[in-house]
Amino acid sequence: MQILSVAEAKARLSAVLAQVEAGEEVVITRRGVAIARIVAEPAARSSQFDMAELFAFVDGQPMHVGMDAGQFVGEMRTDARF
Repeated sequence: MQILSVAEAKARLSAVLAQVEAGEEVVITRRGVAIARIVAEPAARSSQFDMAELFAFVDGQPMHVGMDAGQFVGEMRTDARF
């Protein structure tokens, strides 16, 4: 973990960000008091969509036989009020 003053961080921002990308944590201080901590953003989730997982989820949902979508939504809205 590296500790830098606001002025140091401002002067070397590109280098500080490179260190953070490499996995290091940087603490920014003002007058010796820590005011911020810079850490790398967690890796983003894969944008791949799993259709099998979606179908399994949909198949697990209860069926509302004999009711059209408008009636179903109306019933949900009524139930949510109470």
